[in-house]
Amino acid sequence: MSSQPYLHGFSRSEQERLVRQARMAESTVFHDIDLSGAKRLLEVGSGVGAQTEILLRRFPDLHATCVDLNQAQLEAARENLGARPWLDGRYELRHADATDLPFEARNFDAAFLCWILEHVPSPTRVLNEVRRVLAPGSPVYITEVMNSSFLLDPYSPHTWRYWMAFNDFQLESGGDPFVGAKLGNLLLAGGFRDVTTQVKTFHFDNREPARRKAIVEYWEELLLSAADQLIDAGKVTREVVDGMRREMQQVRNDPNAVFFYAFVQARAIAF
Repeated sequence: MSSQPYLHGFSRSEQERLVRQARMAESTVFHDIDLSGAKRLLEVGSGVGAQTEILLRRFPDLHATCVDLNQAQLEAARENLGARPWLDGRYELRHADATDLPFEARNFDAAFLCWILEHVPSPTRVLNEVRRVLAPGSPVYITEVMNSSFLLDPYSPHTWRYWMAFNDFQLESGGDPFVGAKLGNLLLAGGFRDVTTQVKTFHFDNREPARRKAIVEYWEELLLSAADQLIDAGKVTREVVDGMRREMQQVRNDPNAVFFYAFVQARAIAF
């Protein structure tokens, strides 16, 4: 929702990755989200519509107004959602800046943000706008990254080096890869009440080897989506990228591998 560099880019493969990501994380992200009483939802940073499809499927009385700053993402969303005719009439896609929403005050009765505040330079401004357009008593659900939580075993030095560069680049670009831990403060500063947060995890080991393999494969794809930008910015070398790929393959095939990642989900009420 800003003009800053987007770490992952907007390629077709990246857009397809976002759809896979939403489906892979759905059971964890949506486990505690209850929008059954809402009718008019605002989705900020809707991207390719991957979360929109899940929201509309899970909550059949919902109409979603989706805003994003990138036209390529909106076109992908139009294609993805348009391929599901049962969703016709239940969503609207708008090109808009989250810090200056083109809506009247108190226009919505719920809001949803997922993996978006990590990419914006001023999360407080976004949340102030979200509160402005929500009717009093409306819930907002926000799901965000906490990148310091990532752990991969066996220890993979190239992957760790790459991950540090990944986070440094995002910070230097105006984003925040650790914003999940700050959601409570951000929501209070944004004028919300009844703020709650919970830590959610992806934790895979020998108990679920198939899911562990799938998440490691996906994580490699996520990391590689930023490789060209990181190399061009001088943050990593091709050697580090190649080493990271080798290590991810080794971890994927290790019978005792462990993958761990935690993120934060917040709920609050507008007033």
